Amino acid sequence: MSRRVVVTGLGLICGVGLNTPEVWGNLLAGKSGVARITQFDASLFACQIAAEVKNFDPLNFVEKKEVKKMGRFIYFALAASEEAMKMSGLSVTPENAERIGVHIGSGIGGFDVIEREHRALLEGGPRKISPFFIPAAIVNLAAGHVSMKFGAKGPNEATATACTTSAHSLGDSFKIIQRGDADAMIAGGAEAAITPMGVGGFAAMRALSTRNDEPEKASRPWDAARDGFVIGEGAGILILEDLEFARKRGAPIIAEMVGYGMSGDAYHITQPAPEHEGGYRVMRNALRDAKLEPKDIGYVNAHGTSTPIGDVLEAHAIRNFFGEHKVPVSSTKSMTGHLLGGAGGLEAGVSVLALRDQILPPTINLENQDPDTCNMDFVPNQARKASLDYALSNSFGFGGTNGAIIFKKWNES
Repeated sequence: MSRRVVVTGLGLICGVGLNTPEVWGNLLAGKSGVARITQFDASLFACQIAAEVKNFDPLNFVEKKEVKKMGRFIYFALAASEEAMKMSGLSVTPENAERIGVHIGSGIGGFDVIEREHRALLEGGPRKISPFFIPAAIVNLAAGHVSMKFGAKGPNEATATACTTSAHSLGDSFKIIQRGDADAMIAGGAEAAITPMGVGGFAAMRALSTRNDEPEKASRPWDAARDGFVIGEGAGILILEDLEFARKRGAPIIAEMVGYGMSGDAYHITQPAPEHEGGYRVMRNALRDAKLEPKDIGYVNAHGTSTPIGDVLEAHAIRNFFGEHKVPVSSTKSMTGHLLGGAGGLEAGVSVLALRDQILPPTINLENQDPDTCNMDFVPNQARKASLDYALSNSFGFGGTNGAIIFKKWNES
């Protein structure tokens, strides 16, 4: 019999808050984190808005001499991991270090560092490239720095599966603990791609909203007037533990992780397959893993990015999968923007909090629901009290990579 896996800590940081209580409070209040871009001059860009993390000081988490040795995504991973570890009360000791691992991914990694060092190359030649360029930019150094900070010597991995990254990080960590290869995992994802190339690249694909005059209304999943997604940044980190390991140390248990599904579209580099059949299969696979039926799910935190095609196809997949069970669905990306590789970790944390507090965060800016999504409940504009035992979180990425994870309200049975 596989081991049960529980959540004992959360660390969330994004455009609506610097920590979990702040993020959760603002999401329930329906507050948007989207505003004009301040990290660079975006005046010549088609998209001039993003959900930036505001008032963040890396010196609260990183020594001054280390700051230039890390990309911004690593700062976020360290900040969120520190919060999650404090909440969980987990201490890494010489006795348990090899049984505690880290699995933190990023879809893009240190775009800010890559651009900075490329400028240095162009302006001063190759001798101006920092010796810290590569370790500051590559995806797995978020997991590396977190493991070094806490002394975790167990499994150490990093996924880079586009916008499904941190859902895969959490799901893979869940399986690592289930099969007995670790007792606890610091897991999730981080992203910081609000840079000229990040914004410019997605804008060139016509993927981003250009509602520059109304930033807070730009991310509007399933609204008929949606025109693309809004880039966000930040991190979502969960502490996952074997139930018996958590019990022995008296850990505060927030929720249980019970299911994980994966699938591939094998269809297109950016667009989901027709009717999002890959999304349908990934939900089916997650429920099969959890030994649940569609009627058991009380809430879906959707991928819901606010794109014209993706929103409708995900809605169809959910409707087709759940059938007569009209499950409440919301997209917190309407407030946080899209954290890309960090989205799944952030939204997993949101799903856990929804179970803990028995309340559903809203989809804001849903003023005129797309008629192609009729008869679906997207929890429009206001948080809602609920009674739910299970929550499912969807993540989908370029290349047709899909992940779904299921959490259960904590009880001893």
